[in-house]
Amino acid sequence: MRKLFIVLFLLISTSLYSQESGTLTGKVISRGAPVSFANIYIEILSIGTNANIDGEFILENIPPGKHTFQVRLLGYQTQKITRTIQSGKNDFLEVNLPEDNLDLGETVVSATRYNLDRSEAPVVVNVLSNKIFKATQSISISEGLNYQPGLRMETNCQNCGFTQVRMNGLDGAYSQILVNSRAVFSALNSVYGLDQIPTNMVERIEVVRSGGSALFGSNAIAGTINIITKDPVENLWEIGSNFAVIGGEAADNSVNFNGSFVSEDLSNGVTFYGMTRRREGYDHNDDGFTELPLLENFVIGTKFYVKPSDRSKLTVDLNAVKEYRRGGNALDLPPPFTDITEELDHKTFIAGATYDLFSKNKLSKTSVYISSQNTSRKSFYGGLGGGRTKQDSTTAANAYGDTDDIALVGGVQFSRSLNNNDMVVMGIENQFSKVDDEIKGYDRKINQQVNSVGLYGQYEWKPVTNFTALIGGRYDYVSVEGNYGISTIQRTSELSTGVFSPRFTMMVDITPSVQFRGGYARGFRAPQAFNEDLHVSSVGGEPQFVILSEDLETEFSNAYSGSFNITRNFGNTQVNLLLEGFYTALKNPFTIVSAGSILTNGSILSEVQNGSGARVAGGNFQLSASPSRQFTFVTSATFQRSQYVEPQTLFSPEESDEDEQEVVTSDFVRSPNSYGYFTSIWSPSEKFGIDLTGTYTGSMIVPLVVSESGFMELRDSPSFFDLNLKFSYHLHLSKSLNITLSTGVQNMFNSYQNDFQVGATRDSDYIYGPAKPRTFFVGLTLGNGK
Repeated sequence: MRKLFIVLFLLISTSLYSQESGTLTGKVISRGAPVSFANIYIEILSIGTNANIDGEFILENIPPGKHTFQVRLLGYQTQKITRTIQSGKNDFLEVNLPEDNLDLGETVVSATRYNLDRSEAPVVVNVLSNKIFKATQSISISEGLNYQPGLRMETNCQNCGFTQVRMNGLDGAYSQILVNSRAVFSALNSVYGLDQIPTNMVERIEVVRSGGSALFGSNAIAGTINIITKDPVENLWEIGSNFAVIGGEAADNSVNFNGSFVSEDLSNGVTFYGMTRRREGYDHNDDGFTELPLLENFVIGTKFYVKPSDRSKLTVDLNAVKEYRRGGNALDLPPPFTDITEELDHKTFIAGATYDLFSKNKLSKTSVYISSQNTSRKSFYGGLGGGRTKQDSTTAANAYGDTDDIALVGGVQFSRSLNNNDMVVMGIENQFSKVDDEIKGYDRKINQQVNSVGLYGQYEWKPVTNFTALIGGRYDYVSVEGNYGISTIQRTSELSTGVFSPRFTMMVDITPSVQFRGGYARGFRAPQAFNEDLHVSSVGGEPQFVILSEDLETEFSNAYSGSFNITRNFGNTQVNLLLEGFYTALKNPFTIVSAGSILTNGSILSEVQNGSGARVAGGNFQLSASPSRQFTFVTSATFQRSQYVEPQTLFSPEESDEDEQEVVTSDFVRSPNSYGYFTSIWSPSEKFGIDLTGTYTGSMIVPLVVSESGFMELRDSPSFFDLNLKFSYHLHLSKSLNITLSTGVQNMFNSYQNDFQVGATRDSDYIYGPAKPRTFFVGLTLGNGK
């Protein structure tokens, strides 16, 4: 009798349970073909399944009622479908997944410090992919960063080719550059580092505009640029070569390789990459002095992972860079016997390790990480300046310098998913950097040590399905110890301060096609030497140095942003429109002011001083369209205004110089009010490709030093339009061997600066516009990839 009762109880329970739940079966297709392994998920219930190889799926034990099913797969547009599930019944659903040719659904990490679908990030994240690097034939990442909203690459020196990236109207020191989400890209690396990283080692670059100090620490006032190196995801190999002729004169040769291996059970994998490059020096106006320096670069690196268990993963990345560059004149002579030479020899090593541990239910994740960077630089800044005096020769022979730079980042981060929707992130991080820079011939020394301990927390709140808010903050305790000297002038910096940087952003899905994002962030920069301070230029045949002024105060920012993102499909055409506005107010902004004097050792001095305040306001526009995977078109424009609250002094003469007057401006120099780009990537057939790309740079104020004392005048540059054309042809010889041939021209109409200064006494910083003149290239790639 007891056994019969138990059996009846089980039958009744099973019957009741089956009446309280339903089943959904279906198939996922795209353009009539099945889509394998798509994920079908009910987010609010945390239940889901994956389609099989034929696109078929079954999802059981669904509570009765109306539910929203998310169907997603990388490379396809996520679909949200609402269906009513009835108890005890099996419903059928056929899902048509449109292709995501604009890559709007890819995973990003820079917005929130954890992996998140780009379309669901409460912060606008733009991604620069390898597709753009290939379309523009970019060898280093500095050549491709122009193709992002709000970003503009510029060259700042004819002799050494110093480059920096400006974001939303602010110069390079306002943007924090990360390598695999770690802040090991130091001030010294920022001078030449963007030229040293080859594009073939990069998986993608994530760009977050506006303040980000609440996540990544100081110096992220304009935003962050996160360089993600390639992960091992499949077994492949590739060898590529590029040969270019710059301005019909200078040869630019490069060879790169990539390879990766992944175990069958995906428990471990390794990728490796490398590049060697030699670019001859280029003289545009035939005065014997370079506009583009001689460049020799060798890079090698690897990244591997091991999964000790299904809940843990160890990732290690190692990168080594050796670069030599030299500009000026008489490149075949030893530097002391030339009129002007800037010679740099870099050796850089970057390493990082991350250990991730998930909880059993996969709702929590703990990450422990450490990254480091060490750069050794041998330099020469000087020459005879056109003269042959005994003093000139003595100074030139001692113009060699040595720089050692170290950066360390370590921390622990914990994240947990709450209530199946909300997410909390908290962590502690220590950032340390130390630089020693000395040029004995000019009595120039920089010894600086910066240490920052940061505590941060962030809460992602999703009270309803169409609203997300990020509320976070970071407290940094920063200490700076620095000694800065040039000739008889000595400055020190001893600072210890605590800074709290709050951040608030939100995203509202106004309709399924329209999203609004808005937010506020506070940022800061402590008084210290940045990239421009570690660069030396030449004026009047003499070097020009930058030094920190006395009593330099911390710079603060308040950044506001708002954007509308509209994504629509018109038939098979996918369209995305971004309209973004930004406003950043700066307090105590750091500005470089010429001291208007020649020091006893013959060099010119400029000082970093605090300004009275500044503001940057403007907007970014980006339109992307793709009717199919064969054609993608993107265009973007930035309109902005960067101004000081009160006119800022750029040159202040000594009292004895009665003929010279102060030079003041209310506008930022080297900051055009308009700039933009477009890309058109077209594959008419499986074998043939045509890429048309270009950038536009509007007029801007450019300072020109016109005398040996440092006196300057401000000039308005012309606008430039730089157009590139590339043809490629793919040969599929076998499953394991493909060949790609390419050729084309960069800066097709030779839109290039035509008023360079000439001779040994030129102002080498007077350079603007596109990075190089008309350049023809041919390329060859071999490998087993697509």
